[in-house]
Amino acid sequence: MIKVAINGACGRMGSRLVSLVSEAADLELAAALERQDRPEIGQDIGELAGVGKLGLPLEADLTRDVDVMVDFSTPDATMQRLARSLEKKISMVIGTTGLSTEQLAQINEAAETIPILISPNMSVGVNVLFAVAAEVAKALSEDFDIEIVELHHRFKKDAPSGTALKVAQNIAAALGKNLDECAVYGRKGIVGERPKGEIAVHAIRGGDIVGEHHIIFSTLGERVELVHRAHTRDAFARGALRAARFIVGKPAGKYEFCDMLGNVG
Repeated sequence: MIKVAINGACGRMGSRLVSLVSEAADLELAAALERQDRPEIGQDIGELAGVGKLGLPLEADLTRDVDVMVDFSTPDATMQRLARSLEKKISMVIGTTGLSTEQLAQINEAAETIPILISPNMSVGVNVLFAVAAEVAKALSEDFDIEIVELHHRFKKDAPSGTALKVAQNIAAALGKNLDECAVYGRKGIVGERPKGEIAVHAIRGGDIVGEHHIIFSTLGERVELVHRAHTRDAFARGALRAARFIVGKPAGKYEFCDMLGNVG
């Protein structure tokens, strides 16, 4: 039985993780965590998640023995849990987006001591898309203009999405480019004719859109599109739990979702 701690347990993703862990035969929900100022601290996490009493209180600090920490929270909260996981030698699955370059460097350093699987998107389909988009870009080469459009709910705090950035990074690498030198994030005003070699990323926010990504390769006379739509957050939650099962017992190191999927990516 794998003992799982969920950070951000009252969030949209956290609640689904609580529900799915409580249903899994091989997983035990051993800790549910949130920030100290949440008024729900001390309440039963099962009741908070709408799955019935589980006998486990929502807590602000990890005091229990667990095998893996699954974190979908905020960058600052993730770094706090990272420090605790290092202290207790706990494996981590990180799905938090919006992490800074400095924070990512700290995660890389921590991965020298504990196993960490990090991905901006935990759905199996999107992680296959990461690889496919790069291969398509390589095959179509510079003759096709590349536009990435991502759509998410109104509550999402970071833009563009971590998934869109990962797609752009993979495409840039496949084309031998530095994304920092060729990326465009939205357009406004008299921007002139589209230059060759741009990789453009656009963010749309509205309502309760779970997550949608369009990768458009367009040239004179034809267009190729790759699209991924998440119907529910369970796509991400199930992928994260698959990652939790994978990472427990692994040697220290930084892992990506594609490491779980064999040759994909």
